[in-house]
Amino acid sequence: MKRKVSLLVALMMVVVMVLSAIPALADKTVVTYWSNDRHDEVYLNEMIEKFNAAHDDIEINMVIMTDDFENSILLAIDGGTAPDIIGQSVTLKNMVDYDALVNLTPYIEADEEFQKVTDALNLKFEGLNAIGDAIYWVPSGQRSGVRIEYNKDLLAASGFEGIPASLPEYIEMAKKITEDGKANDPVTYGIGFTSSSPFERQLEMMAQVSGVFYYDYANGKFDFSGYKPFLEAGRELVAVAYPDQQGVDNMRAMFAEGTFALWGNASQEAGVFTNQFPIEKFEWGVSPVPSLDGEIKGALQVNPNKGYLMLNSSKNKDAAWEVIKYFQSEEFLVGYMEGGYDLPITSYIDEKVDKSKMGRMGDFSLLDYESVYPAVPTINLMGDDYRTTLWNAIMGYVDIDAAIEDLNTRYNAAYDDDISLGFIQRLVVEDYDPLHPSAGTVVWQDK
Repeated sequence: MKRKVSLLVALMMVVVMVLSAIPALADKTVVTYWSNDRHDEVYLNEMIEKFNAAHDDIEINMVIMTDDFENSILLAIDGGTAPDIIGQSVTLKNMVDYDALVNLTPYIEADEEFQKVTDALNLKFEGLNAIGDAIYWVPSGQRSGVRIEYNKDLLAASGFEGIPASLPEYIEMAKKITEDGKANDPVTYGIGFTSSSPFERQLEMMAQVSGVFYYDYANGKFDFSGYKPFLEAGRELVAVAYPDQQGVDNMRAMFAEGTFALWGNASQEAGVFTNQFPIEKFEWGVSPVPSLDGEIKGALQVNPNKGYLMLNSSKNKDAAWEVIKYFQSEEFLVGYMEGGYDLPITSYIDEKVDKSKMGRMGDFSLLDYESVYPAVPTINLMGDDYRTTLWNAIMGYVDIDAAIEDLNTRYNAAYDDDISLGFIQRLVVEDYDPLHPSAGTVVWQDK
């Protein structure tokens, strides 16, 4: 199988191969772990150093690889240089179809301590971390759904105390803050959007809590029709936003400097605005996203995360399992949550964590309407994905109605083709409830 790989990825893989060729320390089995997550790198390095010092038989080698992560793993498998363990930021079905992953269920069933700490046998999400009875990774924690982070000083200067419950009110607030900000030196704005998946970070989640989702689980098809009012709202917000959409870290830095008042992102921002770009010039708040009419009609998507997958190509599977057990042990997870890196996903860990040590992560505690959605089937889509297409409509590059019709046509045609070719099955959720999306019965259809 041929794959395109960037020069940066190629160079990184050469470095990894060189490092892998260095002899292991005194009969230790080296277990290599690849991650594409930097936000917790300091904690991981500290805990890995602790593990390595305490074990005479196993040495953990962590490699951070943030560019083209999934493709790099598949290339490494083909080339015989793959790690033993990878982070869960891959498309599960792609990896399973490639026969790249170890089914962890037998390991889990044989380890009562692991079950107690992680509740692994109950945290099975079809298409996300499990397929049928096979569990390929176990969530360590969860990232909240999107929240609105806001500059309390800029809101107060324009007469606002907090984030309104409805989207029209939110738009009017952003407009007024931008208008008032023209008198400031430097000029300030009501809202900012990043160039990195901007639709996802606010408007898509406002649609979710309004009962709008891009996949119709009840009928087993894609449907983008409900997004129209959110695209129209997006045009109004962009018109009063900070005019330059930059990468996410640049926009975070500008929010921390007070350049704009409203920013949308999930619970990782607790650490970002405490450590990476500490906010010191103003007081900042955290609020649920508004819905279209102020009422909550659908679940806000929450993401189980920080899981570890074992590769079939590993020659050190038992040692790799010991490392996974360590990464998901009580000691490791309590420190991870208290460090503000994630939110607990099990009641067991939640009860062990000292909430006073979590810092601003406490502001992202889960809402009663946050839930996991069944993983939407991955299709072979031609052209831009829905987030890119919808943002182009918001920016006025394409007509809103035309963009929605294009997405409905392309997505469902690709879906039907993949089903007819036997690549995937149609996902239907019987008794689907938008407020409890995982509560229905999942049915897979061949047509």
